[in-house]
Amino acid sequence: MPEALLWQKSSFSGGGGDTNCLEIAAAPTTLHLRESDTPGTTLSPTPTALTALLAAVKGATTSPR
Repeated sequence: MPEALLWQKSSFSGGGGDTNCLEIAAAPTTLHLRESDTPGTTLSPTPTALTALLAAVKGATTSPR
């Protein structure tokens, strides 16, 4: 039986009872991502895909529009 994942909310979620945030769980060989309001849908990107996603998000939030 697979071990249960320990989900952690983003520090940017605002805390409290806010259910609209990103959650992450680490497993021995991968990371899992999910939106807290739809916990049944989980993304498990490869390290390369996750690196590209984070670079794109970082670039989108720091670049002027």
